[in-house]
Amino acid sequence: MTEHTRAGVRRLTEEVGTGALDPVRLAEAVSAAIAAKDSGPSGLRAFLSHDPAKLADRAGSLAQELDEARRAGRPVPALSGVPVAVKDNLCTLDHPTTCGSRMLEGFRSPYEATAVRRLRAAGALVVGKTNMDEFGMGSTTEQSAFGPTRNPHAPDRVPGGSSGGSAAAVAAGMVTAALGSDTGGSVRQPAALCGVVGIKPTYGGVSRYGLVAYASSLDQVGTFGRTVDDAASVLQVIMGPDPRDATCAGHPPANLFAAVDRGADGLVVGVPEEYFPEDMEPGIRRLAAAAIEGLAREGAEVRLMSLPHHRFAIPTYYVLAPAEASANLARYDGVRYGTRTDAPDADCTYSRTRSAGFGTEVKRRILLGTYVLSAGYQDRYYGQAQRVRHLIAADFQTAFDSGVDVIFTPTTPDVASPLGYRSPDPYRRYQGDAFTVAANLAGIPGASVPIGTSQGLPVGGQLLAARWQEPRLIRAAAALERVAGTPATSMGR
Repeated sequence: MTEHTRAGVRRLTEEVGTGALDPVRLAEAVSAAIAAKDSGPSGLRAFLSHDPAKLADRAGSLAQELDEARRAGRPVPALSGVPVAVKDNLCTLDHPTTCGSRMLEGFRSPYEATAVRRLRAAGALVVGKTNMDEFGMGSTTEQSAFGPTRNPHAPDRVPGGSSGGSAAAVAAGMVTAALGSDTGGSVRQPAALCGVVGIKPTYGGVSRYGLVAYASSLDQVGTFGRTVDDAASVLQVIMGPDPRDATCAGHPPANLFAAVDRGADGLVVGVPEEYFPEDMEPGIRRLAAAAIEGLAREGAEVRLMSLPHHRFAIPTYYVLAPAEASANLARYDGVRYGTRTDAPDADCTYSRTRSAGFGTEVKRRILLGTYVLSAGYQDRYYGQAQRVRHLIAADFQTAFDSGVDVIFTPTTPDVASPLGYRSPDPYRRYQGDAFTVAANLAGIPGASVPIGTSQGLPVGGQLLAARWQEPRLIRAAAALERVAGTPATSMGR
């Protein structure tokens, strides 16, 4: 881990802003760290694209801009010089956007995602694009068409997914922070498995303009950092209204920094019984109990509670998300962009292109989504899932209306699995998302914070808050971070 990426967002910005740290040297150090840790047969493979020359050029331009700002007495931007990685389903101008798929191999977007533009406007150094499960469909980053990413804590284990490359890049110290996307837990779950902080904001809190769609009513851009403060600092910059995205809220973001140091005293923390099943990994159960006790010692009131429709979250999600994916991925036909496999007629061209371009998991979800939307089945499956979604959201609202400030759960039921492991039961494999998907169905914000290790592997604790209560979420997450101790760091890499 480089000394500078370990320093944290605020300290790094201060050093770059005052001229104590040269952005060009910082960029060189980041590129050297990526070369050392990410490539080769035993590399982490967190990045799909990184161009040291372009990064150095941008760092040089930033250095000049900051010199001019200092001479003119202007304040420096909020993320000046902070190295940030971007998940490869967020469009950028200077890197390909592949979504981890052969279908978009080599594709370069003609425009840039709003979240990425806001990073650049805040002075961040966009380091490169990170590996991911194809089109966000997976929870291990093994579904990438360009090979799996390794967990920095144990290279024989998965980093989680689908934003596994972003989580691994932060955990290994190659960057200070990263962007990911969270459709059913794809920021929080890899954050937990890699021992970093991951935050998913309220749906509509961050613009989805330039985020390649998987399931449009569930997708949300989120942030990774080694600490709550780091992840919140990046989230503060990218949140806010955007006229390019009709689903983006029309009000400015709250002040997240004011919440970091407020502590747990007076918080009401709900603990739902449904999130502690008998088959949970014992070490995770132990660490979750210790985290709850720690919050109570810090002055939080702990309430046992119930989210009765939780058991329907996985089947509801795996009807709605594939249905939306079936519609969104219909655009990849080999005609307008992406991979093309020629055939004698148009129908054959579409079929062969999609067969060659999409991986197995993507095809599985497209087929499932097409089925639940087909004539005679739409109301039976899709319509029913939408009704259950409202019940799940109502459970959360009832809890928050009753005086619960935040809800605490483990982020995952298990630690990171070995690379290449395949459960014989596909439904059991999807159960790895059991603790995270409900937040997306309800549109509420959530965060995963490291709470210790089990079997030598990181474990995360999840906090959930009511819609637009990011300050409360950040306050509780920072308190949990202090209770749990120093965030996990990469082990010997």
